[in-house]
Amino acid sequence: MKKTFLFCIFIFLTACEQATAPVFEKLHQDAVILAFGDSLTYGTGAPRESDYPSRLTELSQHKVINAGIPGEINSTGLKRLPVVLDKYQPELLILIHGGNDMLRRIPEEQLASNLRQMIDVARQRNVKVVMLGVPKPRLFLLDSAAIYQQIAEEQQVPIDLEALPTILGDNALKSDTIHPNSDGYRLMAESIHHLLVATGAL
Repeated sequence: MKKTFLFCIFIFLTACEQATAPVFEKLHQDAVILAFGDSLTYGTGAPRESDYPSRLTELSQHKVINAGIPGEINSTGLKRLPVVLDKYQPELLILIHGGNDMLRRIPEEQLASNLRQMIDVARQRNVKVVMLGVPKPRLFLLDSAAIYQQIAEEQQVPIDLEALPTILGDNALKSDTIHPNSDGYRLMAESIHHLLVATGAL
């Protein structure tokens, strides 16, 4: 039976919630979660242990691997992902990638193709996938690049489209124009935890 997927979850405002049934089976007690991405996953702009994977480990009571590499573009991440998946054998992948591609003005079609392939690589290993939408670099009115919602709908991947734009749109929650600070990463972890609970993974 086709499930209604959750395309807009946010820890502060949940009016966009549309999930009528769990998307995933609950993770096993010893399940590993893989946080894969660039500097937003690594935790650039905050002290060690303030990154969102560390915070999510506490919230979820699951081991969350921080597989973030600052500055990484999507094509490099695509090559790296299979190795990391095979090494840690997670049950769930949190995919937050593409910000550096947009900063470098890499064509959106290439970004989209790489994201689709990343999802396929994970699913070939029976790994559940959730995503966060990454905002395009702008001075005002940040929102997730439209390509993320398009891919989430087409691939039926639960996604939070509001967390990063809201965090990076608040000077009190960021260390520079493109990275959260410690408080921002805390809210990022809470938002992802909310997403995982809503999808049934937790």
